[in-house]
Amino acid sequence: MIMKKIRYSKYVPDPAGEMSMEDLLGALSDYLLQSGFDTSMYHEMPDGEQTLDALRQALERALLDSDMFDEEMRERLQQMQMDGTLDELIEKLIQRMEQEDYISIGEPPDPTRSSGVGGQVGENQTPTKFEITDKSLDFLGYKSLRDLLGSLGKSSFGRHDTRDMATGVEASGASKIYEFGDTLNLDAASTLLNAVERNHRDREREEAGAIHSSPRRSDRGGSGPRGTHRITVTHEDLMVVQGEYQSSCATVLMLDCSHSMILYGEDRFTPAKRVALALAQLIKVQYPGDALKVVLFHDSAEEIPLAELGRVRVGPYYTNTREGLRLARRILDRQSKDMRQIIMITDGKPSALTQPDGRIYKNAFGLDPFIVAETCAEVAACRRSGIMINTFMLARDYDLVSFVRRVAEICKGKAYFTTPYTLGQYVLMDYMDKKTKTIH
Repeated sequence: MIMKKIRYSKYVPDPAGEMSMEDLLGALSDYLLQSGFDTSMYHEMPDGEQTLDALRQALERALLDSDMFDEEMRERLQQMQMDGTLDELIEKLIQRMEQEDYISIGEPPDPTRSSGVGGQVGENQTPTKFEITDKSLDFLGYKSLRDLLGSLGKSSFGRHDTRDMATGVEASGASKIYEFGDTLNLDAASTLLNAVERNHRDREREEAGAIHSSPRRSDRGGSGPRGTHRITVTHEDLMVVQGEYQSSCATVLMLDCSHSMILYGEDRFTPAKRVALALAQLIKVQYPGDALKVVLFHDSAEEIPLAELGRVRVGPYYTNTREGLRLARRILDRQSKDMRQIIMITDGKPSALTQPDGRIYKNAFGLDPFIVAETCAEVAACRRSGIMINTFMLARDYDLVSFVRRVAEICKGKAYFTTPYTLGQYVLMDYMDKKTKTIH
């Protein structure tokens, strides 16, 4: 008789297959959302696109320096680095990121194509590019929102509450008798209770002979078969639920992407992008009826899709605040919402202006009276359109503070002095805290 044998061996896990993609993306978030900032150069990075070689380097740093692994895994990764097998793990991780639709990789360069230099082949080829996908942007927005709300110490939030009580959708107030014009947000329990009490009173009066019953009257409180009683609900029984009125909001997030946002040894644009992604995720989850648009302003201004936000980098040098406000106002004028607002994130005073002939007037030295006057005129136009402007400043120089205070006075908005580290908390709290806004 032949005995069946089973050989057991030690299980060796595959780090590339078992590693959490969410943890890995979280460790790579600074790299994936980079804005062109390089601490070693203090100016815009020369390569405006992300390459696979740079991704490999970022993955190596994340694997060796991140705290997302336990001590055993860190020792194993360090051993793989010494054995020369870490590169193989990184390639597997890149393949998995592509298969699970976290990145899309461009076509690799053709090695047989001539570089055009002395007839050489395969040299000086363009490096392979990759892009983060919408799936990655959704996750990064969710992570940013989770981190920001966690730092606020809150777990749940309302939806643009106001002081006015109305018969809305949210049952947050006491019930009231229905009046003509109220939304029929029926309180079924209170309505039935009113009907039962009224029917009981009618039956008592009938039995006492206080009133003469009629066929129609008996139908209202009469007995049904087998001792049951019919309950008739009339207009006077109706009760509706009061709720805090929830306003819808249209927001344009104006991001300053002038060159100063990555100068002076500090990246200010990447935190601004994180805030935009978190705000988009907040609206998607908590306020689906709201609208969010993004406008970048620099020498000029343009609207970008939210899907492109994570791929945006800093632009030209000057700050055309008026053009950004003008574009934001045109966008909001098309929105039929209860509240319309502009959230402007900037670190510099206005230093450029688009003239009627399309030319850009620039002056970066101090506050140019012409630029300031035209910009304030656009702020006044926003106020006349019923648009609130809330400004979040990432710098505290005298000229910027003076300008922002003037903007706040004109549009009756708010001005916040903040840093890249607290920007998200300020923006989200301002967005969610709408209790002081009265909607008629």
